[in-house]
Amino acid sequence: MSKDCLFCRILNKEVPAKIVYEDDRAIAFEDINPQAPTHILVVSRRHIAGLNDVGPEDAALLGHLQLVAAQLARDRRIAESGYRTVLNTGRGAGQSIFHIHLHLLGGRGMRWPPG
Repeated sequence: MSKDCLFCRILNKEVPAKIVYEDDRAIAFEDINPQAPTHILVVSRRHIAGLNDVGPEDAALLGHLQLVAAQLARDRRIAESGYRTVLNTGRGAGQSIFHIHLHLLGGRGMRWPPG
C-alpha cells in the first residue's frame, strides 16, 4: 500500500467510493468522472504502479481483474450489447493514478479507434 495513492486510500476506506464489488484480490467502484453510462474501475488490492511493473507471477491477478469486469458487465446487463475494458499504461496513454486498474465501459456504442 502506498500512503500517497488514491486507490490505496480507497482500499483502506480512507476515501469514500461507490463500491460495487470486493474480494480478496480486487475491488471495483464507480468512476467519479464517467465516460459511459457504465464506467467502473476494477482495481488490484495489491499496489502495482502499472502494467510495466508486472511479472509472470501476476498473470493470475491480471486475469482475475478481467473476469471481475466480465461479471460486472453481466450484472449491469451490458454483456450482450458489448463493453470495453481498458488498462492505460503510462501518462501518454492517459494513466493518471499509478495503481493498476481496468476501466469497464459500456451502455453506449464504442468507436474504433479509441483515443
